[in-house]
Amino acid sequence: MTLLDIAPGPGRARLFCTGHGPTQAATVLLVHGWGGDGREWSPHAEALTDRFRVIVPDLRGHGRSEVPTEGNTPAETAEDLAALILALGAGPVVAVGHSMGGQVVNLLAVRHPYLVRSVIALDPAHGAHGAEVEEIPGRLAEYQRNGARAAAAFIAGAFSPNAPAGLRSAHIRTMLGTPGHVIAQAYAGMYTDVGAVGIRPASESYLRRRTQPALTVWTSPEAAEWERGIPAATGSSVQHWPGTGHYLHEERTDRTVRLIRDWAEETAPR
Repeated sequence: MTLLDIAPGPGRARLFCTGHGPTQAATVLLVHGWGGDGREWSPHAEALTDRFRVIVPDLRGHGRSEVPTEGNTPAETAEDLAALILALGAGPVVAVGHSMGGQVVNLLAVRHPYLVRSVIALDPAHGAHGAEVEEIPGRLAEYQRNGARAAAAFIAGAFSPNAPAGLRSAHIRTMLGTPGHVIAQAYAGMYTDVGAVGIRPASESYLRRRTQPALTVWTSPEAAEWERGIPAATGSSVQHWPGTGHYLHEERTDRTVRLIRDWAEETAPR
């Protein structure tokens, strides 16, 4: 494993990340979600290093990366990752993201198609509709007032009864360590800022612009059915994993590793 602490370019946040595996191999980028950090990908990264170069960043405002005063949004995060890929000479990558990270890797694919070979989005933060949309203003106001404490209360309910022991506590602790302004700005960037893509009509519009093959995994059967109806690049697919909480990549680590390995090998250059 290689420790990387990179300021990838002017206007970009300085990112803490780790690199695993041979640098000449096809690259897999593993992107965590809202209020998380790259540690949640540790078992996946170790399992994939026999075949791939694996890059695991902490996103701006999260973990050990720089914490800007403003701009802690998915859109700016996607630009950070584009600069990081260029700085490392690692593209095009198989971009894997969970939750907000799923939104980020799709934004990266749409904005910088030459840097992304394919996408895996795990329970991504797009496609909000109905009652969820109605709750967004109130949630944002609560995050603006109470920051990580309010977010931790929400995250506590994101796990299935079969989640590994300690997983809920680990994510609550990580969320509580995330600055409050980052929590609020990231949430607004997902759903309420101008150009945000988290609500269903905007999600459909930007997903139609994605030209790379994409594999999306949902824990909601309704969300999976909705995304299957959106035209996508050849080779794309949508899966539904029942009986799994939002942190599906950690609740079902082995299955997720197999998913990433099979997809990356399928979409890697021959």
